[in-house]
Amino acid sequence: MTDTPPDRLSSNPRSQFFDEEKLSRGIGIRFKGVERRDVEEYSISEGWIRVALGKKVDRHGQPLTLKLSGPVEAWFENPPAGEAEHGDEPAA
Repeated sequence: MTDTPPDRLSSNPRSQFFDEEKLSRGIGIRFKGVERRDVEEYSISEGWIRVALGKKVDRHGQPLTLKLSGPVEAWFENPPAGEAEHGDEPAA
């Protein structure tokens, strides 16, 4: 099974890398060995993430972001819609 997230994904609807279907499944990000929950955008192949810079916004109301470089790992937190998880659940 090769259920891997895309190489680049953004949570900003204005971005060309925004994909609501994939984001709805939940994306886990590990950056430099630490799990992060504040990632706005990432690129695995280029090795960077973008995180919001506090509550600061630009003149258009979009959050200011900071680009951090380093090794990035990504995974889906939930299975695709309509696909049941095959876990260790007891049969009824």
